[in-house]
Amino acid sequence: MSESWNRRHVLSLWDFEPWEYDTILQTASSFREVLSRRTKKVPTLQGQVVTNLFFESSTRTRSSFELAAKRLSADILNFAPGSSSLTKGETILDTAKTYLAMGTDMMVIRHQEAGVPAAIAAEMDRLNCGVGVLNAGDGQHEHPSQALLDLFTICTAIDPINPKLDLLKGKKVAIVGDILHSRVARSNLWSLTASGAEVHLAAPPTLLPRAFADFVQGTTTEGQRPTKGDRKLYIHWNLDDAIVDADFVMTLRLQKERMTSHLLPSLREFHQQFGITRDRLKICNPNVRVLHPGPTNRGVELTSDVMDDGTISLVSEQVTNGVAVRMALLYLMGSTR
Repeated sequence: MSESWNRRHVLSLWDFEPWEYDTILQTASSFREVLSRRTKKVPTLQGQVVTNLFFESSTRTRSSFELAAKRLSADILNFAPGSSSLTKGETILDTAKTYLAMGTDMMVIRHQEAGVPAAIAAEMDRLNCGVGVLNAGDGQHEHPSQALLDLFTICTAIDPINPKLDLLKGKKVAIVGDILHSRVARSNLWSLTASGAEVHLAAPPTLLPRAFADFVQGTTTEGQRPTKGDRKLYIHWNLDDAIVDADFVMTLRLQKERMTSHLLPSLREFHQQFGITRDRLKICNPNVRVLHPGPTNRGVELTSDVMDDGTISLVSEQVTNGVAVRMALLYLMGSTR
């Protein structure tokens, strides 16, 4: 790479350049090799402190970031909101500054409200302390590290030795499920359309408004700036139209905890119309691979026989690759200090 990484914060993927994606893919590939060794640890971040500020519950993401930091030999601080000073009235920014005073070098932040990681990053910049902030999921905004591990998983499924963005050019990727509430989908739209892939979204109209097509066409629903390049995004309210000849199908969890109104008649009806089954996959590319960011509602978004079939499902690879990708992100962010 002729360019050198200079991104202190990773809050969104909307403005990522192709070379940045390739840098992450190649760095993650190196760390995946490290994770296959008998000794799965490198001294890369020795002496640095990574703080996990998870204001919202999480299993996979938190554990993955914690393990990634440990594999890089960083010291780790974990924040638990239930037993923190937030219950006594302390603000989120004051909580972040408390960990800053303890010597934190990087903060990994997850919050149920959009914009919290960006607000903390802005405060760190105002203080000119050099602390990097990584968005581990904020409201219905974005989840960059999940999209990056999805991208890495897809690219390594195509070429395990040399994963790169160009491998997806011309490929058809279908994203199916609760797109309206999914921060994972929003981040994946940026990365997948940047690769030159043809991205097809499928969900009931209540979970996929027509305005969602504007997400990468001009200005997004979050008011972000216009995107770069020619991005191919298509909206479908019928599953077959979205997945016919698809190379990859990504299913998303129905996020019932974020639904404030009755957007679906029933889970059974959703599965009948949009659930991924072995029979439905017959109209896809014969070598189609299926992804799901988890946790999965088995028998709703995805049947167990598909999810557990290693010749079709990439779900286990997503979990494994999550550690390597998050190691890459922490390493690259740590290199800017």
